[in-house]
Amino acid sequence: MTSSMRVSILALAVIAIAAAFATPATAQNYPWCALYNGGGVGGGTNCGFVSYEQCMATASGLGKFCVRNTQYVPPPGPHPRRQYGYPY
Repeated sequence: MTSSMRVSILALAVIAIAAAFATPATAQNYPWCALYNGGGVGGGTNCGFVSYEQCMATASGLGKFCVRNTQYVPPPGPHPRRQYGYPY
């Protein structure tokens, strides 16, 4: 067997092992979204914020505001109840 063939077989083996033990990618899921004002040309949404305060710190001065992510699904397990008014 030639050395290039051995290298090819080794590379295929490494790729097969990596594929076998790889975990599937999942999308991030956060509870707060910043809504961008597009100035008449549309806008955007960034649902990458863990807290309302983090969202507002980013939105401050950029013509954005924050809303709850209606698609948010919390991870399994017990969750502490929050005791505050707005933001709900």
